[in-house]
Amino acid sequence: MLKKVLLGHLAGLGLLLGATTATAQMPIEAAQTNQFRRIEQPNRLKVGVTAAGLALIGLELWWFLYSKHKVQKATTTAGIQEVTITVDGGYEPSEVIVNADQPVRLNFDRRDPNSCLDQVRFPDFGIVQDLKLNQTTPIEFTPTTPGQYSFTCGMNMFRGTLNVQSSKPT
Repeated sequence: MLKKVLLGHLAGLGLLLGATTATAQMPIEAAQTNQFRRIEQPNRLKVGVTAAGLALIGLELWWFLYSKHKVQKATTTAGIQEVTITVDGGYEPSEVIVNADQPVRLNFDRRDPNSCLDQVRFPDFGIVQDLKLNQTTPIEFTPTTPGQYSFTCGMNMFRGTLNVQSSKPT
């Protein structure tokens, strides 16, 4: 929730800075004479806009590349490994750990109305499943080969990882 509020404030600040810069660059006389004049901006404004832009780029890089992913190991009940994944602005947990050669049930609880999240895909397993809003959709399969497998939304924007571990002791 805090991430959404922070991103909302940053997006608003970006729009405000963009609108301020755009209106400051358009002279009133240019609209009347159909000619444009160059308006020199103060250096402190140029530095401020550049710094704000770099800060937003840094925030986006951190968000998509370095933010922590929540990891959860599946719990086994009646021989089926099970995890509930909340779909709300992404997948939580974004990494699920299961054992190979045992049935898995992933319960996707979709809370976000974003149309991108109305589908989940497991390309390595050939699974494509529609997710209904405010409902839990179970997906059942049995992974046989240890490794890391990705799952994504229908537009491939939001991602998660299924970490399949060997069930045999080494």
